[in-house]
Amino acid sequence: MLENKREYFKILLGQRLDELLTETKKNTSGMPDFRNKSPDFTDEASLESDRNLTFRIRERESKLIRKIEHALKKLEDGTFGICEECGEIISDQRLEARPIATLCIICKQNQETEENHRAFMADI
Repeated sequence: MLENKREYFKILLGQRLDELLTETKKNTSGMPDFRNKSPDFTDEASLESDRNLTFRIRERESKLIRKIEHALKKLEDGTFGICEECGEIISDQRLEARPIATLCIICKQNQETEENHRAFMADI
């Protein structure tokens, strides 16, 4: 990968990581206190729903942070933009759309087809 492209993706990923970390800090400090029990069952159900949503969002943010950190590490070691499955170069269009991509489009499609097949077989 050309140096200017590496620098572009390093800046792009770094900015996204900074945004996520800032958002995570903001969400953590502004998180409602879930320890308070409400005497109303409807309020309690609403609090439980909010708690589950908050934890799911945090989990997704955490996974994305790890993927961005992995992409930045790959930039440093020179393996960014190389498919982890087949070793081919991941297209610029795919990296533009999803800079954390670790698979080329063909390998990703194959992976999704296999996952869909497994899910279909599990339903039978």
